[in-house]
Amino acid sequence: MLGGMLIRRPLMSAQDSPGGGGTSTLESELEELLRDEQLEDGDHERFSHYVRKEDIVESAVTGKPVYALCGKKWTPNRAPEKFPVCPTCKEIYEGLRDE
Repeated sequence: MLGGMLIRRPLMSAQDSPGGGGTSTLESELEELLRDEQLEDGDHERFSHYVRKEDIVESAVTGKPVYALCGKKWTPNRAPEKFPVCPTCKEIYEGLRDE
């Protein structure tokens, strides 16, 4: 997903597949890919989250989703300074600093 748009990639046909896996294999791989790429909704959208700087840069370049300290997975596309800090991320971050 890139900036709220779903990017569709062409699937390989059975004859293109290295092992010739067939339709059922392709369908199960597609289901797994879609399941892994699900982005989270909910209250997390109301907050700015703590994420590694390297991950933010990679996401900006590739559109790859990032993971916040609180566990939220999403593709950043808003100005974080417009939102309050996620209380869960803040608590985890402060706990890491105290160690």
